[in-house]
Amino acid sequence: MSEAEEYLKEKFGVNESYDVGILHTHLYEFPVLLVYINGLVDGLVLTELLTNVQDNNWHTDLDENRVMEHYFPYHAITEYDSKEKWLAALLSGQVTFILKNGSVYTIDVRSYPGRQPEEPDNEKVVRGSRDGFTENIVQNTALIRRRIRDTDLRFELHQVSNLGQTDIAITFIKGIANEDNLVQIRDRLKQINHDGFTMTDKALEEWLFKQGFHPLPFVRFTERPDIAAAHLLEGHIVIVVDTSPSVIIVPTTLFHHLQHAEEYRQAPIIGTVARQLRYLGVLLSLFLLPLWYLLAKHPEFLPKALEFLGPKKLSEIPLLLQILLADVGIEFLRLAAIHTPTPLSTAMGIIAALVIGQMAVDVGLFIPEVILYTAITAIFTFAIPSYELSITTKIFRLFILLSTAAFGVNGFFIALVILFWYVCSVKPLNVPYLWPVVPFFPKAFLRIFIRFPMPADAKRPFITRAPVRKRS
Repeated sequence: MSEAEEYLKEKFGVNESYDVGILHTHLYEFPVLLVYINGLVDGLVLTELLTNVQDNNWHTDLDENRVMEHYFPYHAITEYDSKEKWLAALLSGQVTFILKNGSVYTIDVRSYPGRQPEEPDNEKVVRGSRDGFTENIVQNTALIRRRIRDTDLRFELHQVSNLGQTDIAITFIKGIANEDNLVQIRDRLKQINHDGFTMTDKALEEWLFKQGFHPLPFVRFTERPDIAAAHLLEGHIVIVVDTSPSVIIVPTTLFHHLQHAEEYRQAPIIGTVARQLRYLGVLLSLFLLPLWYLLAKHPEFLPKALEFLGPKKLSEIPLLLQILLADVGIEFLRLAAIHTPTPLSTAMGIIAALVIGQMAVDVGLFIPEVILYTAITAIFTFAIPSYELSITTKIFRLFILLSTAAFGVNGFFIALVILFWYVCSVKPLNVPYLWPVVPFFPKAFLRIFIRFPMPADAKRPFITRAPVRKRS
């Protein structure tokens, strides 16, 4: 015990960390060294446990290890024989008991600071559950376990990074999730050599899938436990990262980023209409502005019935520059909304839309058509459920616009071909990003285009490579 105390004082620094507690106490009649991190433990539970083990009238010939393992009045007790694993457990909030003979035990009375589960702002539904993931990995796994009461549900715990020692739980249903995908994820976790994951799940995505400078999201993020549970039942793998209010779903395709829980909270026909409207919004957000610019610069391609689409008057500022300025202005407005307190955000939007927008047209900075089509495109972009994919759509739209401005009609179609080739070439976790369009699977394509009724017999998606595809 004295060696352990000296080691801890040297490790944490004497009088350097106020939150490290090192106390001498008793486990019944046996002296122990109690070590904990203040702020990460439930103080009331710990006080009650210590009160219950202070009875000195302990008449038995049992040794202290047996007393700790069989008579300590708590359920979550772990013995450690590795100094590194014990320190990681201590720093994660577990309380340590160091016995006189050098044995080390921890009890799990962690109580992390954080909020209660509540509905996420970016995945709201009209009807449905109002709970969402929090920054507590224990709460997050419990929210999933509550929805899938199966003994084959696994939460495989790993600790990643050298200094941060971030807890990561690979979540899957044994017998449904593909073992090759699990092996690949485990191997890549072992290859991570970094000091800490302060950006949690986003940093993990870049390490696991070698994202580099690819603009496309390689995983799906969700803050809703019902969405995570639904994907687990399909054979997907969910990765829960401590301190993150969202989880990672793999493998995924482009169409997973276009799904929304609201489609499954309404009648199948209503969900189908909502889904198709969302697909149309994605296409319009990508092509509307470049296509309008192309027709405005080449009015000879406009049929007489659509001549009203062209600009009615010209400005001293080139049309391309107007579009770029308006698009960048909306991005600044979005950034300002993020950093603006909620009570002021509505007023800021009114000022930007009515005052600045109208004045910009009056002074001749923009023509009215540029403001109109830029605003409509922004609305279509906001309709994309995945925030990461919406940002990617803006980048792709800018690429098409610049290519059209540089090479005209040929540039428009060249940009489309390049983007189509690029998206087809992306295969995170060996899954084609455009599946089931490329390669084409007719039945699977029909499933993503139409929201079928729940009782309809649907197999698990082919891309998950589930050993058992039939759902029962």
